[in-house]
Amino acid sequence: MTSTQKYAAIIVGAGHAGVEASLAIARCGFPVLVMTMDTDAIARMSCNPAIGGLAKGHMVREIDALGGEMGLAADATGIQFRMLNRSKGPAVWAPRAQADKKQYELYMKRALAAEKNITLRQGQVTELLVKEGVCYGVRTEEGETFLGEHVILTTGTFLQGLIHVGEEHFPGGRRDEPPAIGLSESLRGHGVELVRFKTGTPPRLHQKSIRWEILEEQKGDDPPRPFSYRTKNFKVDQLSCYLTHTNDKVHEIIRKNLNSSPLYAGRIVGIGPRYCPSVEDKVVKFPDKTSHQIYLEPEGRDTPEVYMNGFSTSLPQKVQETAVRKIRGLENTEILKYGYAIEYDAAPPTQLKHSLETKKIRNLFLAGQINCTSGYEEAAAQGLMAGLNVIRKLCGASEFVLDRTEAYIAVMIDDLVTCGTNEPYRMFTSRAEFRLLLRQDNADERLMFYGQQFNLISEKTFAEFNERMDRMRQDIQELKTKKIKNDTLYQYLKRPEVSYNQMILNKLHFRSLSDDEIHRVESEIKYEGYIARQREEVKKYSKLEKRKIPANLSYEEIPGIGREAKEKLKKIRPDSIGHAARIPGISSCDLSLLAVFIEKKAKEITKP
Repeated sequence: MTSTQKYAAIIVGAGHAGVEASLAIARCGFPVLVMTMDTDAIARMSCNPAIGGLAKGHMVREIDALGGEMGLAADATGIQFRMLNRSKGPAVWAPRAQADKKQYELYMKRALAAEKNITLRQGQVTELLVKEGVCYGVRTEEGETFLGEHVILTTGTFLQGLIHVGEEHFPGGRRDEPPAIGLSESLRGHGVELVRFKTGTPPRLHQKSIRWEILEEQKGDDPPRPFSYRTKNFKVDQLSCYLTHTNDKVHEIIRKNLNSSPLYAGRIVGIGPRYCPSVEDKVVKFPDKTSHQIYLEPEGRDTPEVYMNGFSTSLPQKVQETAVRKIRGLENTEILKYGYAIEYDAAPPTQLKHSLETKKIRNLFLAGQINCTSGYEEAAAQGLMAGLNVIRKLCGASEFVLDRTEAYIAVMIDDLVTCGTNEPYRMFTSRAEFRLLLRQDNADERLMFYGQQFNLISEKTFAEFNERMDRMRQDIQELKTKKIKNDTLYQYLKRPEVSYNQMILNKLHFRSLSDDEIHRVESEIKYEGYIARQREEVKKYSKLEKRKIPANLSYEEIPGIGREAKEKLKKIRPDSIGHAARIPGISSCDLSLLAVFIEKKAKEITKP
């Protein structure tokens, strides 16, 4: 049976990537079909119910500035908010929220239901419909056919998902959810390469079985700061998290049972995340470390489940129980859900353009964990960018590709499509060359203009942004005119021992800004020299990015470039000299020969 309606876009999967993609396209007035295996699992938090963190928090604020939903959802359902790294420089300050996992799902389900242009259907997509290299729809396991001008796959960990607990393994896309079968075969049939990746999750503990009184309490910030620039009158009754540690007894139990770990017994072939390792990995790879931090984090206001952050494991259930009960405060704990590892199919992202459209199949986009990434925030950012590029195609416009100098989102996508990854990719501030320009507090200044162009940021919100920028500019001008002895307050504030709030307390200046605006002004002034230096570096970077490479360039014709470099250039097909320079294995000599060849070709074309 074929549906009579043709959709502007079909989104396969309703996780964090699928939600952002579908909302963006629908809010721009285009009909969207969202196909999901379970309509009660919209934006499900299958691992830690938290949003943000180091670099990830930057991306959530960028998603918000572009008009995405994740920041608003985190603000509406958060149960604890913290700004991480406050003792360090402003480039690495990072917002993080512990969310109520069920309320977060319900919030996102309501958001989809509220969009008149979204049709939500439950079903399993098993086949892509492709003709002459163009994707035009999907087919389900029930034989239903749905037609769409574009298809975005956001399948998470479901493609051929296989769950491991000890010596047991069974098909599953998530705990108690079936895997997606058939779609992997369809992708391979159309020439898309797939690999096996692995991730995992820790046990969930019963709240009442934990000895909270002997653990170290971790409170939220007072006052808490929201993610979204659009959140008003922000108030939240915050819940605490608690800190404990593993110990030698725990480590000894794990070592004795490594032969029953699917990871170390060779039953898992997928590559796991280096930066979020299992507790088995920690014990093996750091043998001299006598303890590892464990954060006990509530999963919601109305559930007894507590997330055991730092203890991801796929050891047998009995071993998990024994090891967990050797941890301080957990001696009598009850495990509600056991940890597990999951293997799944993912597509190496070098097969994608920067728009996240596949190079081999037109109108097919991939976003989220299918692109070898990890994390809700990375997935949501990709989903939004895929959605924005579908909108551009629907409008007959050029691709929407952010620059590495503009956003962490751009750093991530450029890393993925240029370098690929041999492990689940996770965003870090260290991945960005210009991180002092890409602070979490100035995402609106960097990106809100784009959100407004797509009509995903309202005129009112954009006007508030402009007013905010005017207030800060005026305040900086005032600081440049007011004096204390021989210095202006602007110069005085550059001193390490001086803060903006001290100037207010000493009645040298009057408060006209919010706390966030004060922090932002102070950062701009104190780090002015470093920021100016990075802006100069951006200019040099931009020159290389402006030196475009023709899309149809024949790399075989370039004399002097080695075979390996030619193969990499043909595979990635970089769009600029700057892009080519970021491909691993491309030397400065290769770049020089490439630039000379392009210039020579350009002169031949312009000859009369």
